Formats: sequence, C-alpha cells, structure tokens
Amino acid sequence: MANSPRVSPTKIKAPHGATTFEISWADGCVSRIGHQVLRGYCPCAGCQGHHGVTRFVPDGNQELREIERVGNYALGLTWADGHSSGIFTFEYLRRLGDLIEQMGAEALCELDRLPP
Repeated sequence: MANSPRVSPTKIKAPHGATTFEISWADGCVSRIGHQVLRGYCPCAGCQGHHGVTRFVPDGNQELREIERVGNYALGLTWADGHSSGIFTFEYLRRLGDLIEQMGAEALCELDRLPP
C-alpha cells in the first residue's frame, strides 16, 4: 500500500546536529523517531543478521549525516561512521513511530525484539 496516506510522507525533517528525525504523513500524523531508535533498529543484514527477528543493536553511531530517497517506498540513512546499508521503508518508519507513540522510545529500546 505504498500510496496509502498512512505511509506517504509529506515532509521529512532531520536538522544537522539534532537527535530526532521527524516525518509528517499524508494522514496528518507526525512521527518523531530518535536517532538511537533509528540506528538501534537498523534493518540491514549487517545489523540484524538473517534470522528474521528485528532486535535492538545498541552503541551504533547516532549522528545522522545524510538522508536519501530510495524509489517511492523508502529512505536510505548514512551515519557519521559511514554505516549506510539500512533501507528504511516508509511502512517500517511509520511502525517505529507508532510504537514510540504507544510505549515510548526508552521502552522500545529495551525490548528483546521489535513487536510485530
């Protein structure tokens, strides 16, 4: 459902030096996702392996340097340490934002695995 307003971004804000990434969605929702959550739940195989479970990986560099659009469905993020292999789909970003809204970023980072 790439055209769904729920996962269609209208504005992305990640000011240099900030620690929070903000994405506004076409349905009016605004997701605020801390860099700790974004980097900790990086979906790339290097961070997550190939086991199919998304886990929080602490201690990655949290300085976001670059954001690139990947087609019409995702963003690629580059961190100050050069890590850039994670492709964050809009659905995944919305899910992270919704989970932060429901449980808070700190609680999300303390989970053993990302809830379904």
